[in-house]
Amino acid sequence: MSDKALRLGTRRSKLAMAQSGQVADAVSQVTGRPVELVEITTYGDTSREHLAQIGGTGVFVTALRDALAGGEVDFAVHSLKDLPTTQPEELALAAVPVREDPRDVVVARDALKFADLPRGARIGTGSPRRMAQLNAYARTHGLDIETVPIRGNVDTRIGFVRDGELDAVVLAAAGLNRIGRIDEVTDFLSVDTVLPAPGQGALAIECAADNADLIAALAELDDPFTRVAVTAERSLLAALEAGCSAPVGALADLLADGQIVKEMRLRGVVGTTDGATMVQLSTTGPVPRAHDQAAAFGRDLATEMLAQGAAGLMGERAH
Repeated sequence: MSDKALRLGTRRSKLAMAQSGQVADAVSQVTGRPVELVEITTYGDTSREHLAQIGGTGVFVTALRDALAGGEVDFAVHSLKDLPTTQPEELALAAVPVREDPRDVVVARDALKFADLPRGARIGTGSPRRMAQLNAYARTHGLDIETVPIRGNVDTRIGFVRDGELDAVVLAAAGLNRIGRIDEVTDFLSVDTVLPAPGQGALAIECAADNADLIAALAELDDPFTRVAVTAERSLLAALEAGCSAPVGALADLLADGQIVKEMRLRGVVGTTDGATMVQLSTTGPVPRAHDQAAAFGRDLATEMLAQGAAGLMGERAH
């Protein structure tokens, strides 16, 4: 490989630039080459529609992939939860680095915890998945909340709380960690309360499938445990035939005995956005050693969820 700068394609948002900057530093270390960020605007960045209306799947990804295919950039960094579940043949998912905190968090007025919000509290989120689980939790714990659909970057969303328009917003812990704003969180939501989106907290590094040298270099950033976990989660999502804006939550935990990882537990949930009907199941087994085993883990749990009526709860179906 030459010493010419590598071009990293990234969305322009503050969060995307922060996480791409961290990847750029890591890639520079493993390749010995400088890395320059190439900012690319995606449809999801310019559209003001809610993600559920524009389909969700791929809206933050397509322009980056087009830039890769056209040779404008050498590799691209995505939030893994934004990736469609089908991988294009011409692109390689070269690395999935160690996952950040996958949990959702609350930023509420007056430093309130979720369970302490006042009756009728207005909680903002752009995610049908979060709405479904927050409303289900509220129903079973006697809380009275209203979930309000919102769009916008982190500043915009937290601004709704600061301005008094909303009592709280729900965001991903990983994003706030990456931009250095985790101290604004007033409550961390247990994954027993709200299961994250499949792949939440993980990054995906893509490059051209025929660039063997770059694939080998980027592979040094890959974390095999994170990869098998997100592969199982995304396989569940694909088997449910749901887009990334559907109300599906999934999380694969690696269960250790001392220092040795022995088993993987995969939990999945799908529900109506009002929280009235939920299908939530889990499965545990040996840690998958290969992509196909991890994918089968997710498919099998999805099959059980579909048998319990998950298909009828998803609203938006992927096409």
